[in-house]
Amino acid sequence: MPRPRGDSRPDSRAKKGPTQRQLRVGEMLRHALSQVLLRGDVRDPDLAGVSVTITQVIPSGDMRHAAVYCEPLGGKNAEKVIPALNRNKAFFRGQMGHMIDLKFTPDLRFVEDKSFAEAEKIEIILKSARVQQDLLDKAAEDDESGEAEDQDGA
Repeated sequence: MPRPRGDSRPDSRAKKGPTQRQLRVGEMLRHALSQVLLRGDVRDPDLAGVSVTITQVIPSGDMRHAAVYCEPLGGKNAEKVIPALNRNKAFFRGQMGHMIDLKFTPDLRFVEDKSFAEAEKIEIILKSARVQQDLLDKAAEDDESGEAEDQDGA
């Protein structure tokens, strides 16, 4: 019996991540934007002498918009740098349009990448005295249980 058409099938795209094309285009946009930032042609005092790391570019499904996840080097002055990048997004879009082979250059939206800050928080927690004590206690328990098994087996 044929499967009914229409809304009876769940939307398979809703559960999946980005398509292969979105990943490829996002990486191409990231490289092009990095080249534009590296040249330093932007005339904005908030971006003068600032190194920006572009961690990820996620284009929308129709490739008309892209979210650019970035972080100023060292994570400092992000509250000034991210708005400055958004103010100059038309310039970036124009420069990237000359570098990439897409029908449309996506409209960019710069977002602060908070993954570095989260990783640093986790690192601090893992190095804390309380966690180190828990790890030592666990290692001591494992050593004691290992010795008890050795004695039982002999």
